[in-house]
Amino acid sequence: MSSMKGLANVLAVVCTFFGTGPLYSRTVDWVVRFAASNYGPASADIASVLWGLICAVLIFFIARASISTALVMGALTIATRIF
Repeated sequence: MSSMKGLANVLAVVCTFFGTGPLYSRTVDWVVRFAASNYGPASADIASVLWGLICAVLIFFIARASISTALVMGALTIATRIF
């Protein structure tokens, strides 16, 4: 099981690398405008940095949960067919 967790973590890092940029670039303008209009113009820079971190963490944990579930279900499917 530790190998499957390790594989899920590595694949989640890969998904995070390829997914954070597109998600961030498509949503950062809206987040900055929202922060500036609701919390003042000074909050826009902080919001853009925090939004980048939130995007990365969000993609990592969603990918890790999805991949680890898929690996466990795949292993159970193979095990039931063998036995």
